[in-house]
Amino acid sequence: MGRRKSQRKNIAMLDSDEDNSSVSSSSTARSDLMSVSGTDDVQVDKDSLLEQALDALYEKRGSTREKALAAIIEAFNTNLPHQFVEKKFATLLHQCLKSIKKGSSKEIALACHAIGLLALTVGSGDNAREILEESVAPISHALKSSSDSLKTVSLLECLAVVTFVSATKTEETERSMKIMWQLLHPKLGSNVVAVKTPAAVVTAVVSTWAFLLTTMDGCSLYSKDWQESISYFSTLLDKDDRSVRISAGEALALIFATGIEKLAAKNKTTPDGSVLEGNKYREGYTHILGLKSKILNQVRSLSAEAGGKGSTKKDLNSQRNLFKDVLEFLEDGYIPDISMKIGGESLQMSTWSELIQLNFLKHFLGGGFVKHMQDNELLHDVFGFTPKRKHIPGVEHQRTSVEKRMFQSPNSVHNKARTQFLNKQRMLSKDRNVGHFAVGMGDEDSRVNVIDILTNERYGFWGRGYVVD
Repeated sequence: MGRRKSQRKNIAMLDSDEDNSSVSSSSTARSDLMSVSGTDDVQVDKDSLLEQALDALYEKRGSTREKALAAIIEAFNTNLPHQFVEKKFATLLHQCLKSIKKGSSKEIALACHAIGLLALTVGSGDNAREILEESVAPISHALKSSSDSLKTVSLLECLAVVTFVSATKTEETERSMKIMWQLLHPKLGSNVVAVKTPAAVVTAVVSTWAFLLTTMDGCSLYSKDWQESISYFSTLLDKDDRSVRISAGEALALIFATGIEKLAAKNKTTPDGSVLEGNKYREGYTHILGLKSKILNQVRSLSAEAGGKGSTKKDLNSQRNLFKDVLEFLEDGYIPDISMKIGGESLQMSTWSELIQLNFLKHFLGGGFVKHMQDNELLHDVFGFTPKRKHIPGVEHQRTSVEKRMFQSPNSVHNKARTQFLNKQRMLSKDRNVGHFAVGMGDEDSRVNVIDILTNERYGFWGRGYVVD
């Protein structure tokens, strides 16, 4: 049970020319040839260009800093500059944070993207911890004062990527999720009038919140806040903006899937061991069942929508396909089975968490997605992906001296970070069987297990190496 019996054609060929993520363009091909040649001279030349861009971040003219940030982003998209990062990590981070504090909306957006790319490039480890610790406060402050959608979306995506890569404690992920959630539900004073949140910001909040939810584990939930999130996402399914509806649909699918994964379908106790009895449990159970029935009707309608709400045919097809998958999952327990081709190697995804993680990172990396999927060790670990290594005839691949120190030494920064990341993954895997989920935004007294309410108990779950009947 769990996999769809008749799989639809959910295959994306990322080594084609689609979505600007192809690796066959002439500029990328030249970049690949240079990196495969592996000479320190080539790397030094690239790093000197990056250092020039880094120096330009000290300039007073905002347009100069914007051009420098764009150049840095391009460099991180086309080549993972480990040698530059090893030497200039802290300088780049703090210059980008300065841009977030005092720059224009465009400069802030570019700086946020650069910090996200920096986090993905350094991977888990001490440098990643520094990015998280130094970035959360200025990002949170900038979000509170932002009225520009481009700026807000960029800040949210930066916070999501940095937290995804760097957070090692549940509390750290919860903190970022609360910052995101408060943009949709701000605490207003008595004399403050609520302002309508732009659709682009709503979509970004839901997408980033769900992206971080994929990293959470355990089975104890805050009942009140969990119900609040489900109810809110249900209202978003009725909005006119198609991107809002799609992001809400993905979040709801993940919530219900998360409920199944936590293996707590028959537990009615709070974390302190007390039993929920009588009206308190029945009221929550009835409320969630009512929400699920409403959501099923909404999803069924959106999976067959004839048009009218939204714009292009491509967007309409994306919505229909997503909600057909969500409907099959909610009704029959079937999980979409997606295959994606990256540089000649197939990447298989069979959980909502994997789909949401991949879609988010593909969106964030844009044209650099294929390069990072092929060369970024962190993403290999996240998705369990082993790429086919490119070999140019007559050219033997060699690592630079810095790359050898970073990757081949047992005591290298990379190997220590990879060990830390894998240890975290093992702990999360263990928590799936016995742990607690603490994703709520409420008080400790309101935390209850409601997984049995969220999921349909008659369906088994097929997932990462185990079956629950």
